[in-house]
Amino acid sequence: MKRSRFSEDRIIGILKEHQAGLGAKELCRQHGISDATFYKWRSKYGGMEVSDARRLKALEAENAKLKKMLAEQMMDVATLQEMLGKNF
Repeated sequence: MKRSRFSEDRIIGILKEHQAGLGAKELCRQHGISDATFYKWRSKYGGMEVSDARRLKALEAENAKLKKMLAEQMMDVATLQEMLGKNF
């Protein structure tokens, strides 16, 4: 996965500038980002504080780890069921 040039701290800072009254087009030009990126950030991080963003990142990482563990367990169960279903 591609790593972002901007940290969560900086993203939230940019969004706070927008809440303070700067226009989206001006912010995008100043920080060198596209409009789509700005609006994607706003939908994901809008109204968050830095600590909330860090917590979100930790939860996303934990969720990915749990999904991987679930997929591995499901493969193990399927393999065992397949082996038990065969006649020897």
